[in-house]
Amino acid sequence: MLFSSATQLRASPVVLGLAIGMLVASVGCRLTPSNDRDWAPELSKLATADFDGDFVTVHNVRNCEYRTDKDFDVHFQDRTYNLKQLDTVDFVLVPFSDMPRIAHTFLSFGFHGQDYVAISVEVRRLRNEQYSAGKNFFNQNEMVYVVGDERDLIRIRSNFQLDDVYMYHGKSAPEQSQALFVDMLKRANKLSREPEFYNTITNNCTTNLVAHVNHVAPGRIRYNYEVLLPGLSDRLVYQLGLIETDGNFERTRASARINRLAFEFHDSPDFSQRIRR
Repeated sequence: MLFSSATQLRASPVVLGLAIGMLVASVGCRLTPSNDRDWAPELSKLATADFDGDFVTVHNVRNCEYRTDKDFDVHFQDRTYNLKQLDTVDFVLVPFSDMPRIAHTFLSFGFHGQDYVAISVEVRRLRNEQYSAGKNFFNQNEMVYVVGDERDLIRIRSNFQLDDVYMYHGKSAPEQSQALFVDMLKRANKLSREPEFYNTITNNCTTNLVAHVNHVAPGRIRYNYEVLLPGLSDRLVYQLGLIETDGNFERTRASARINRLAFEFHDSPDFSQRIRR
């Protein structure tokens, strides 16, 4: 299957376009990442965390109010979480509509089913810049850990960009979920001091999630084509027993699609609870 997938990937016109983009981007690659650039407003502030025993205060939690995917009000807030109340972690998969074997992935953490906060590893785009997978094979954009309200990070994708969004409920002990949350926030702190380049292959949303999981539970996820092609990563976590299942994989995936619920409960104050109904 690995060779079959690779052959199909090479044959894709989209991927050929990425290859051309790589060559073009390589001409202007930068040598040193920076946190001081003219960022897109929704990526202008870096999330950081202060730890105080069982409590963690996260600065610059994003909670945008969207009218369209291009017209929105940007809000950043400070929020304090009790780690002892963190008891769930969900895996979110958003396949690219034109290339479903490629996807964006992120995690969302739940606190006694009442509060949820998502952490998404993303390209830190400049003002008025469009995302380009090809150019990020080379040093073109920095990486950012967006810590945000689910009404922001999920709705922008499901309700405004009209992407398919799949939410898989993780199977992990509360202690593991807490350790994973802390590990990701410490990485966010590090990026605020030591910026890094995002790389489409080696330093992206999914490779970082795998690194965090393996840091908390060494060797839990192997690096293979399902990591390199993150649109297939839900099948990987299904096979590894990392998510709750609904019979076979096909039923599990169908049950995980939350678009209908996200539309139905778009303005509900209990949006996060409703999409998990």
